[in-house]
Amino acid sequence: MRKRGFRLGIYVFKDAEIIDYAAPYGVLSVARRLDPELDAFLVAESLRPVQTQAGLTVLPQYSFAEEPDMDAYLIPGGFGTRQEMNNGRLHRYIRSLPESCLLVSVCTGSWVYGRMGLLDGLAATNRKEPDRLEASGMGMVPIDRLAEIAPACRISRARVVDSGRVITAGGIASGMELGFHLLRRAGYEEAFIADVARIMEYDRAYEVYRTDFEEA
Repeated sequence: MRKRGFRLGIYVFKDAEIIDYAAPYGVLSVARRLDPELDAFLVAESLRPVQTQAGLTVLPQYSFAEEPDMDAYLIPGGFGTRQEMNNGRLHRYIRSLPESCLLVSVCTGSWVYGRMGLLDGLAATNRKEPDRLEASGMGMVPIDRLAEIAPACRISRARVVDSGRVITAGGIASGMELGFHLLRRAGYEEAFIADVARIMEYDRAYEVYRTDFEEA
C-alpha cells in the first residue's frame, strides 16, 4: 500500500488563500484515516495566530525556529504572496530545507519560488482565471505574472506540474489535486488514492482532473 509515512508542512501567512492551504491539508487529513503515519501541519514565522484570507485566523503548530521534520513544504497563494515574494526570512528558511524536502505551491505561491530563482529551467503553473482586478488594465493574470517574475521558467497550463523537487498547482481548488499527487509522490498506490477521493465524495472530479497533469 505504501512505502512510508509522509509529513506535509504548510506555510501560513497574512492573507493566504484559504482553499489553497485547506484543500491539500484536507486530503491528507482524510488519507490519515487509512494510514495514521500521514501528517499535515501549519508552519509560520512565529507561533502567533495568523490571519489568512477573509479574516480566517489559524494557529500554526510550528515556527521556523523549531525546524519541523517534513517531506514537503507547501506555499499557498493569496493576496499576501505579494509581500512573501520579498520576505527574506521565508527565503532563508526555504533555502535551509534539505534537498529531500519537496517544494510545492498552490496558485500564486509559485511566485515565491520564482522570485528566488528556484523555477529557472523548470516548468511551473499558476492560476489561469483572473479576478476582476486582474482582468482589468490595472492587473495581470497570475500565470502571466509568473512568466514576468521568472522569465527562465517554462510556463505550463496544466493543473499540476511535477518538475522533480518542485511541484506547482494552478488556481485555488487545484490544491485538491496537489494533495492527491503528494500521496502519489509519497509512494501510495493508485487504489489507496482513489479510495481517499471516494471517501471525500470527490471521486468523479478526481477522475476528470487526474489527467490534467504534467511531469516535466
